[in-house]
Amino acid sequence: MGLLNKPVKEQVPSLLPSILDFLGLLLGAFIAAFAINIFFLPNNLIDGGTVGLAMIAGRVTDTSLIPAFLLLFNFPFIVLAYRYLGKTFVLHLTVAVLAFAFGLFMLPKIFATPFIGDKLEVVVIGGAILGVGAGMIIRYGGCVDGTEILGIIANKRWGFTVGQIVFTCNVFVFGAAGIVFQDWHPPILSLIAYIVVVKIMDSVIVGLDETKAVLVVSRRYKQIAEQIMHKMGLGLTILYGRGGFSGEQVEILYVITERLQLADLRDLVYAIDPHAFLAIENLHEVSSGIQGAKAFRRKRRIQEISRRLFPQEESEINPIGDS
Repeated sequence: MGLLNKPVKEQVPSLLPSILDFLGLLLGAFIAAFAINIFFLPNNLIDGGTVGLAMIAGRVTDTSLIPAFLLLFNFPFIVLAYRYLGKTFVLHLTVAVLAFAFGLFMLPKIFATPFIGDKLEVVVIGGAILGVGAGMIIRYGGCVDGTEILGIIANKRWGFTVGQIVFTCNVFVFGAAGIVFQDWHPPILSLIAYIVVVKIMDSVIVGLDETKAVLVVSRRYKQIAEQIMHKMGLGLTILYGRGGFSGEQVEILYVITERLQLADLRDLVYAIDPHAFLAIENLHEVSSGIQGAKAFRRKRRIQEISRRLFPQEESEINPIGDS
């Protein structure tokens, strides 16, 4: 029996995570549109990618046409995404682009007072707000910039990173803005704002928690492990290795901790063994098996919705990079 034939009580819990994802997309799109309308456009700044191209075209013609230009410039990339990246991503992409365009159209009618201030204030505050909006859109599985789609496809086909493609496209966008406006100050300020956007966007996508992974190599590993578990309440894993020079077997403690606990962990280790070796690195994401299972089920629910919206058969073989 299909999803529509299930009892209402069973439908609501299963669809709730998907609904929350789309609500996150909508909220992120409106936050990004707010930053563009209130901070960027009144101060002659532009964003990168297809959004920047739409803003340049709007400045040349009429700023009220920016939502239309955004849809026009993103349409070829939506087609590419449908062809190469699958229906689920297209569903998120379409929702995000439409919500972003709608926000660009409606917000000038709601918030008529732009933010006019010092250039540094505009760049930092406007860039931070845009970074929050763009980060939420990406975190919930969408995007509003067609160059990111181009970067994903180029990465699969030719091996370029997404960042390289997006950065190259943005160089041309900001260069085009300088030529069209006959003034290089707005593009330079826009580039600085773009850096702020990227930094804040990464924080939103990855999360504000700074998680560290620590490798501890010590002959007193048992003492250190007991103190870490009982005194600090942290879990750990004991790895077995061999010294590259000495050839001796060594025990390595693998510990995941928050940034604020790192100093206490370091002091604890060196109090037991002053000659211990520590290697510390940043972790972008940590998830347990339960979290991974929830994410997998959420993805399957979204795929089920996209299959109902796009009923055509979809090949299981990735059309890019397969021989």
